[in-house]
Amino acid sequence: MQELTKAEEQIMSILWKLNKGFLKDIVEAFPEPKPATTTVSTVIRVLVKKGFIDFKSYSKVNDYF
Repeated sequence: MQELTKAEEQIMSILWKLNKGFLKDIVEAFPEPKPATTTVSTVIRVLVKKGFIDFKSYSKVNDYF
């Protein structure tokens, strides 16, 4: 079984609370100081690759769940 890093756990926790959301929704859900959007995007990409989350594409944006 794959382990989650602390950053991955934070994003998964936010995504569980939101049920689904776009990148900007996930970043906005972080407490201050908020991480950079690129950082969150990178961690989300890793979570997709690991199979923990999936997404549906709408043109150039993704809805993660």
